[in-house]
Amino acid sequence: MEIIRELTNRLNYPNPVVTIGNFDGVHLGHQKIFKKVIAKAAEIKGTPIAITFDPHPVKVIAPERSIKMLTTFEDKARLIFSAGIKVIICINFNKEFARTEPHDFIRDMLVGRIGAKWVVVGHNYAFGKGKRGTTSLLRRRGQKYGFGVNVVRYARVYDDIVSSSRVRSLLFRGRVCEASRMLGRAYHIEGDVIEGAGRGASLLHTPTANIATPNELVPKEGVYAVRVSFTASPLHRFIASSVYGGVANIGKNPTFGDIPMSYEVHIFDFNRNILGEKLRIHFIDRIRDEKRFSGIHELERNIKMDIERAKTILSKRRDMLFL
Repeated sequence: MEIIRELTNRLNYPNPVVTIGNFDGVHLGHQKIFKKVIAKAAEIKGTPIAITFDPHPVKVIAPERSIKMLTTFEDKARLIFSAGIKVIICINFNKEFARTEPHDFIRDMLVGRIGAKWVVVGHNYAFGKGKRGTTSLLRRRGQKYGFGVNVVRYARVYDDIVSSSRVRSLLFRGRVCEASRMLGRAYHIEGDVIEGAGRGASLLHTPTANIATPNELVPKEGVYAVRVSFTASPLHRFIASSVYGGVANIGKNPTFGDIPMSYEVHIFDFNRNILGEKLRIHFIDRIRDEKRFSGIHELERNIKMDIERAKTILSKRRDMLFL
């Protein structure tokens, strides 16, 4: 497995089979494309390669849209490799690259530097300046330069087309179950455990871990049944399992009149000090909206109800997790 960020010389991999895309979220549609890439590479004794971009082109071309990424680049790369791709070429997307004409990208990148023998893209894929590059152009240029082209149809979940924008829309509305079905795994955020206000243990008798996350897209404010996993941590040596059940709260703690957004999770059957540790929160199902309660006692009663409901949900669910 290799990530190439500066492709100045021609690649020396046998029979490259290449796919191109942003692959944000690495959802079922992307996975369908990767399966075709890997199958074709096996057929021609080639190398499965994915070309992607960092930052996302929309952040450069239309920053006013404030697009939120589903995955960090590190998670995206791990998911792509876990799908069976052997090489990732990450192109620095900037305004100069955005002006690249489609035929120049094909000639200079796909043919000149990669030596593509086959190109696999999604349905209605568009590339190059003004998105003037089409699958029809790829086929015509493939005949000229000697590479084959496969176009993969959309993946669907319950007759709904799977796309990164659709997954974002679902998460913004708190519909984590539907989003996770499109991803093929539970949606997650990760981060470091930081100091919180200390109310969970002292006032509410329910200790929570507060998270500072690099993830751009966090589901809608509310309470969720979650699973929690510890990542790249020496704590692994001291805990019986690296995955726990839990209940997470995303919001501003309106009962206490807080202003900043906070991300906190109560981990079931766990009592270790994990300040500074890194963990992932995998969203399994939404329990309720965040609410303002009359005081600590009403909040505490509702937290206990949330915990019981989360335990019931988790006892029935076996979602795939990104660990």
